[in-house]
Amino acid sequence: MTTNSILIAGGGIGGLAAALGIASKGHKVIVLEKAPELGEIGAGIQIGPNAFHAFDYLGVGDAARGEAVYVDMLRFMDAMTGDEITNIPLGDDFRKRFGNPYAVIHRADLHGVLLKGCRANDLIDLRVNSEVTGYDQDGTSVTAHLASGESVTGSMLVGADGLRSAVRAKLVGDGEPRVSGHSTYRSVIPVDAMPEDLRWNAATLWAGPLVHLVHYPLSDWKVFNLVITRDNGATEPVTGQPVEKDIIREEFAHLHDTPRQLIEHGQDWKVWVLCDRDPIENWVDGRVTLLGDAAHPTLQYHAQGACMALEDAVCLAHTLEAEGADLDRTLATYHGQRLLRTARIQLSSRAIGEHICHPDGVHAKLRNAMMGSLSTEDYYDRLEWLYGRTGITSAAA
Repeated sequence: MTTNSILIAGGGIGGLAAALGIASKGHKVIVLEKAPELGEIGAGIQIGPNAFHAFDYLGVGDAARGEAVYVDMLRFMDAMTGDEITNIPLGDDFRKRFGNPYAVIHRADLHGVLLKGCRANDLIDLRVNSEVTGYDQDGTSVTAHLASGESVTGSMLVGADGLRSAVRAKLVGDGEPRVSGHSTYRSVIPVDAMPEDLRWNAATLWAGPLVHLVHYPLSDWKVFNLVITRDNGATEPVTGQPVEKDIIREEFAHLHDTPRQLIEHGQDWKVWVLCDRDPIENWVDGRVTLLGDAAHPTLQYHAQGACMALEDAVCLAHTLEAEGADLDRTLATYHGQRLLRTARIQLSSRAIGEHICHPDGVHAKLRNAMMGSLSTEDYYDRLEWLYGRTGITSAAA
């Protein structure tokens, strides 16, 4: 099938955001999703002000705000002593500084906001059971090949098909992602089952030797999201595999009683082995480009994976409008604007895992002292590059 539409491989958060942004500039869009229905799995994600800047640009800011839970602070705790290391307030001063709030949201709720926006736009054609397996191009158009044997031709192809992107496989050809060696165990705890002394309205991180735990309220305070990670040298990727609680107890047995009790309240634990990739210098091939995890997959330590995909979508849409019909120039500009920022997220996320979340001994004591010595304004200054409006594009201001 030949069309003048812009093709997007993948109907996740990044793909739908890109569809909304591109359609807002008057372009027809076809989203090609491999699943039999459009939806999201997983639990909570954190969304910084830069994500809300993107929501506003895409016209779904109010809807996203309506689904979010607004935490009072980012709280850093020592998982060995039970003491607070520091906290970063997220109230009025934070919102005034960065122009938007910090919040947590269920991944499915966020996806639903974007999906509703796409379904309301006549320029967006959402197709399921349409897995993109590769592409060809002739200089003026791109043909996406589907697992069904069908093909769809458009003016441009955006690979937003995730960590193991088929579009990336042809464009970059760098094989399987890098296995980090970090295993992440996920559960949710009903609010009534959460220890009362830990029902904090905060995004809380407990840092310990080779481990960390994160928890925060979700879904209008119905549950707490619980994510705990151990650097255990895992060598094979795992995605959502059920795991016995005894295994988790053993891996976190060295922690203080307070964070360790969270494990007892979690149910139906599942494990993921985290993967990312090294930054690459190019993710453009003629009329084909990448977006989100297909372009720059990152570890979770900045809580910026979804945020970077949203920023990509805004940047691509803004660049399409600015460059007009010159799609080659559009993609070159988009790539140039996103390359260094996303590479910084990828590499500094690894560093945070090693130097902030997982150190031991003197290294941990030094971390505590340095983090505890900073004022709220110091933290805001250090977050300006990440949360400020200039991080996406002036178009989001």
